[in-house]
Amino acid sequence: MTKALIITIKQWWESQPGCPRISAIHLMIGKFTCVEPVSLQFTFQVQTRNTFLDGVELVIKEITIIAYCHQCQLEYLTKIGQQYSCPRCYHPMEDIRSGRELKIERIEYSLEE
Repeated sequence: MTKALIITIKQWWESQPGCPRISAIHLMIGKFTCVEPVSLQFTFQVQTRNTFLDGVELVIKEITIIAYCHQCQLEYLTKIGQQYSCPRCYHPMEDIRSGRELKIERIEYSLEE
């Protein structure tokens, strides 16, 4: 996961004119992805040491799991390992509306002179 993130950022960085100095990378990570933010931040720090990403802040926004029940037309929050069915009619969770996100939201950078 971390390696894929670094490769994606490097491809973007190399495609930019000049040498942008990246200060922060903002990620959106859904709880249903089971990516642990603390572990991701640690591995990112270790794997970017002495590279163009050394010292870059990794800002992670966790997205809650929201599901929709077509049986009773209810949108509801759920938690990993606790509830995989509608709290009203107990129909199994089929339609996940959010919580599977795993993407770069934005990159903060400036151009070096």
